[in-house]
Amino acid sequence: MATVAPWRTILQQSWPIMVSAWASIIFAVLDTAMVGHTDAIDLQAMALGASIYITVFVGLMGVIHALIPIIAQHFGAGQLEQGGHAWGQGVWLALALSVLGSLSMLFPDVWLGLSGNIDLAVRERIAGYLLALALALPSVLLFRTIYAMATAISQTRGVMLINLGSVAFKLLFNTWFIFGGLGLDPMGAVGAGVATLVVDWMMLAAGVWMIRRHPAFLALRPRIGRPRWQDQKELLRLGLPMGGSYLIEVCAFSFMALLVARDGLYASGAQQILANLVALCYMLPMSLSLSTASLTAQAVGGHQMAAARRTGLHGIALVAIGALLTNLILIVAQGPIVAAYTDEAQVALIALTLLQIAPWFHFCDAMHCISAYILRAYKIAMVPLILQITALTGLGLVGGWWLGYGPRAGALAPVTEWFMPGAPVGVATMWIMAMAGLALTSLLLFAWYGHVLHRQHRAGA
Repeated sequence: MATVAPWRTILQQSWPIMVSAWASIIFAVLDTAMVGHTDAIDLQAMALGASIYITVFVGLMGVIHALIPIIAQHFGAGQLEQGGHAWGQGVWLALALSVLGSLSMLFPDVWLGLSGNIDLAVRERIAGYLLALALALPSVLLFRTIYAMATAISQTRGVMLINLGSVAFKLLFNTWFIFGGLGLDPMGAVGAGVATLVVDWMMLAAGVWMIRRHPAFLALRPRIGRPRWQDQKELLRLGLPMGGSYLIEVCAFSFMALLVARDGLYASGAQQILANLVALCYMLPMSLSLSTASLTAQAVGGHQMAAARRTGLHGIALVAIGALLTNLILIVAQGPIVAAYTDEAQVALIALTLLQIAPWFHFCDAMHCISAYILRAYKIAMVPLILQITALTGLGLVGGWWLGYGPRAGALAPVTEWFMPGAPVGVATMWIMAMAGLALTSLLLFAWYGHVLHRQHRAGA
């Protein structure tokens, strides 16, 4: 691990992670852009269905990502076979979680209770879309165990190539299933889900092939033995708080989508565009944060605390610079961005008003991301969860509902008009409060990270 210039090592590892992340998020971009060129009913169905799926998937993915610091610390300590054993235990956990997650998506009406009266045609398409994704979920979570192992040992290029290849197949199957052809009727939003189902299982097959042949993975002797409760407890002790943190982060988007449905088809479509764009931008700080966290965890595992500290601080600087550069693009290219997403004039008009908050939101999101990931490298997950529940849920989610659609609906109208002139007050309020929650959480997490560094310094680390 580099000690003179940790930022070089972070960038070397993070760019394949970033490409993989962008390739993954392009699935959602393709779905939104391609379904957006069908009709408003399909777009709303996909927007609501995707918000439900993302809530389930991200929460469960967070639990699986406990493998990253666990395997990285084993790797840093030279305990390679223990890292391979930990991966096998993660496979069992992924299978169990996929059953729970898939079942939760088979009952969309429970989720749609927040959305008011949804047209029957929209509900039917949501049910079909989620059925396909429920069948895809086991493959996605199992692939995430491979992703976690690759990230932990700084072998991310193979996963990147798999993700890049999946984009081409996703575009091919999306075109066929969404718009029809070759004897198949157009399936709209449901077709997007079926395309994801096919491609996700192809990705898992490619991932298994990779770890059975690549020397770096073979050195860990990755194997699936019997599930051991002691190992599962370690995964859950770290994974449940991490999953909770991931879930809290994504709930703002999911519940916004469900609540905004009350404002009609056009507002839902515009909300989906902004949420999709913010998620796309998030991939840069997320990849830098993952790289920083895995390298920091390797240093912690090797008892190189000074190197861990340097890596963390360099990662924070890189994420801040990346966020500022991203914001330049968001400011100057709003028109072309919206045009790429939809042909529907009313959806585009609302989307342009919402995108005014994107640069502000993205910077807060990036700072929150790096602060949370660095703490996870030290296997600190419960404290971030408590802080996130307080700020993201209390201030961001509950506050956004209270002031946007609840008893005090419209109270922030002057603020929304300043941040997002012309935007619907309800959805604008939700975004502003979510941004405030992220900003507060970032400050609290950075303060705790400072406490961790100070404690190590006093201990003579």
